[in-house]
Amino acid sequence: MKIEAWIFGATALFFLIVTPAYWFATKANLGDPDWTGTVALAMTMLLALMVTLYLGFHAKKMDARPEDRSDAEIAEGAGELGFFPPYSWWPLWCALCLATMVYGVAMGAWWLVIIGAGLGAVALCGFVFEYYRGEYSH
Repeated sequence: MKIEAWIFGATALFFLIVTPAYWFATKANLGDPDWTGTVALAMTMLLALMVTLYLGFHAKKMDARPEDRSDAEIAEGAGELGFFPPYSWWPLWCALCLATMVYGVAMGAWWLVIIGAGLGAVALCGFVFEYYRGEYSH
């Protein structure tokens, strides 16, 4: 995790340099500095610094991963990468129900919102419980 800490540290350093430059550039062009953008850049710098400190702190306590060592072999990083679900139709139905509800709100047709919410509840239940029944059940 040392590499990740260095990447976020470089990002924090970038925003540390860019924030005052942005403040001076907006002050020169607009007369008054743009406080919204300046504060947003400063908060982004602080967020990157927070992640840097977290990763750096935990990198010292962890054993070195293969990607953190220069003498590591490619085979050391092999293994199970995680669980990848198969294709599913449920996200499509959830998105269509949400689109129906948003369209109903935009058009003022509240009956369409109610229909979309009812069908959306069924679609959401199907999406959540798809691994409890059928071919891919656990």
